[in-house]
Amino acid sequence: MPSYLYSPSRVAVKLKPDHMIHPVPSQQTVHQEKKHLPAVLLLLVTSIILQIVLALFFGHAYDMRIFMATGYLVGTGQNPYISQNLGAIFHNNTFQGITTLGYPPPWALLLGLVYLCSYKLIPNFLLYNLALKLPIIAANICLAYLVMHILNNIGVQKEIGRRAWIFLLFNPFLLLTSSAWGQFDPVVALFSLLALFLVCEGGLTIPAILLALAISLKPTAFPLVLVISVYLLGGSLRRTVQYFTVFALSMLLFCVAPFFLFRWDPSPILLHWNSQFVVGGGLSFMTFLEYLKQTYQLPGEWWFLGWLWVPGLAIATFTLKSGIKGFKDLLMKSVALLLVFFLCRAWVSETNINLLLPLVLILVSISALDHRSLVALWVLPLLFSIINTSIAQLFFPSMSGLMNILLRMAVEFSTARYAIRTLIVMVWLLAGWGIVLQCYGRVSTPSATISPLKKSLEV
Repeated sequence: MPSYLYSPSRVAVKLKPDHMIHPVPSQQTVHQEKKHLPAVLLLLVTSIILQIVLALFFGHAYDMRIFMATGYLVGTGQNPYISQNLGAIFHNNTFQGITTLGYPPPWALLLGLVYLCSYKLIPNFLLYNLALKLPIIAANICLAYLVMHILNNIGVQKEIGRRAWIFLLFNPFLLLTSSAWGQFDPVVALFSLLALFLVCEGGLTIPAILLALAISLKPTAFPLVLVISVYLLGGSLRRTVQYFTVFALSMLLFCVAPFFLFRWDPSPILLHWNSQFVVGGGLSFMTFLEYLKQTYQLPGEWWFLGWLWVPGLAIATFTLKSGIKGFKDLLMKSVALLLVFFLCRAWVSETNINLLLPLVLILVSISALDHRSLVALWVLPLLFSIINTSIAQLFFPSMSGLMNILLRMAVEFSTARYAIRTLIVMVWLLAGWGIVLQCYGRVSTPSATISPLKKSLEV
């Protein structure tokens, strides 16, 4: 079975007892690690080269134009939230009339820094396209190592941790939607997972800052605030207040301070504060809207569909009133609330699923979730991307002619394509709710799954 399909159930999970949390490595273990080192380095270098090639020649026609424009505007001291005609800057007519960035300031600031270090010095379109994705490639690599470290830390066999590492280094969906596409959900996933892990180890300040940074990059990580609040309230009220004080101050620093520091006019943001909640489509229950109405905008009488996630998350959080016990349970409930958020939203981009990928990977690796959950989590969105022409739009930087041909072909087969897309989304919705039920239906046993963490932090 190919490693990227990742079926860890074929490898037994043996969790270490408490007295073996930090065993002294034997000479045989050290020898085996040295023996595997060349293969590990080969896999790592191969993944990096593959991602660099994807990042250089590919990029989503919509998102990458916005990111390139944002980098230029921030790098030249302009407001990235006010649209401009930048066709002459990039010698490309498609940069006329593009929309502005739809994310909080941290990603815009990073794009500005990348512009100053790349396109301003060497005005090459493809190199700029690559440079903007280097932070994403770095996040993919760090995410793979973080997942392997967590699995080793909780006492899983090294072979399972190594398989998880390979899975993230070469997973087709992850690489296409990040290194090729240019979306930075893996960065959000990296900070989110690290925040969950560190808060379970007793940290407060750093996890709070990391979660605030994740949410200020993309608010898709917001449900984790609810999960962590339930987790902390099961312990000390003082620690909970301390955590959310740091979290609130960090959010102000990341999301509000830049507008004052760089004198950006926030009125475009304030005027369109609900822009994410008045559209429908993508990998959501409203995927048929584009076909029926020829628009992504929700009709006026359907406005409430954009807010279904609010009662959905409220109900999902209320069911956690019994508390969260241990890291495994924390991951399970994080996956559940993130999925409820996505499944109840009227608009979902398939790239958002990358936030769930490392969490589900860990849970599958410790047999807390069925391995088919992981397969469904990346295969269905990948199929959706193909049918939805998202993959075709990745040819924008280097082969725009081919992209236009593929898009014209997609129009000719639009009826069949929309039917297949709707079918894929229906299967995705069923699979997603199935995973939610798994996360709520299985009771965690902290002492059996998180022995390497301090016993005092299991509650």
